[in-house]
Amino acid sequence: MTGLSQDIQFDDKGLVPVVVQDAESGEVLMFAFANEEAVKKTLETGFAHFFSRSRGTLWKKGETSGNTLGVVSVRCDCDSDALLYRVRPAGPACHTGEVSCFFFTLQGREEAGGAEIVSRVFETILDRQRRRPAGSYVASLFEKGKDAILGKVAEESGELILAARGDDRQAVVHEAAT
Repeated sequence: MTGLSQDIQFDDKGLVPVVVQDAESGEVLMFAFANEEAVKKTLETGFAHFFSRSRGTLWKKGETSGNTLGVVSVRCDCDSDALLYRVRPAGPACHTGEVSCFFFTLQGREEAGGAEIVSRVFETILDRQRRRPAGSYVASLFEKGKDAILGKVAEESGELILAARGDDRQAVVHEAAT
């Protein structure tokens, strides 16, 4: 990592802001700070590390929750004073359990895009597979096994195909969404 501190412009406290983005969906997941040691650890291990300003210490995202961030790439902005970690998250990025820390809207109303919706559904399915909460239909399919899961996929696909054969756009939208 020779020359790392020459390539990245750390501030007077030895920190650089880091934006964390889901490499697949493009969704911004979180914002944090890193010092030189955190950046080196990230590059060495392939998992996101940061510097906690409140605790004054290095931390690996997910070291207690298990919700790690596998780093696909680290990019530096044009001024070399901010980093972008493109990641594959293993669970929600936010400590609240939300996929992203940016779920509170101050102004305007945003619609979730297709990739974001698919990403949220996928995360929910993975969560149900891991935790197997009581009363969850998806968790019950995992309990029943592969044949039950494939049967459900076939059932839903068939309903979408039948809806698409007709001229009722609302029926297609409904079947695609359920």
